[in-house]
Amino acid sequence: MIYEYRVYEAAPGKLPALHARFRDHTLGIFERHGIKNIGYWTNDAGDYSDRLIYIVAFEDGGHRERAWEAFRTDPEWQKVRAESEVDGPLTARVFNTLLSPTDYSPLQ
Repeated sequence: MIYEYRVYEAAPGKLPALHARFRDHTLGIFERHGIKNIGYWTNDAGDYSDRLIYIVAFEDGGHRERAWEAFRTDPEWQKVRAESEVDGPLTARVFNTLLSPTDYSPLQ
């Protein structure tokens, strides 16, 4: 199992719309394409307050590539993204890191 840690820096004033898009659409589309939702967070202290932080999981690197490609080309996702960004992009920057669990990690 590999985990992908992602940070979405919201465009100014767009964090509520980003949350709505994830809550109402993205999580379900992820699951449909085999992207396992692990958790979603915002920061309360010590970091920027305009960020959505989340972790998703994949069986391996090949699964990750196939799942992201299927997600990116999904007609529902393309429609949701276009509709949610009619007044401009919801994100200013996106960061991601691939994580592999240690042999003693409770999450394998």
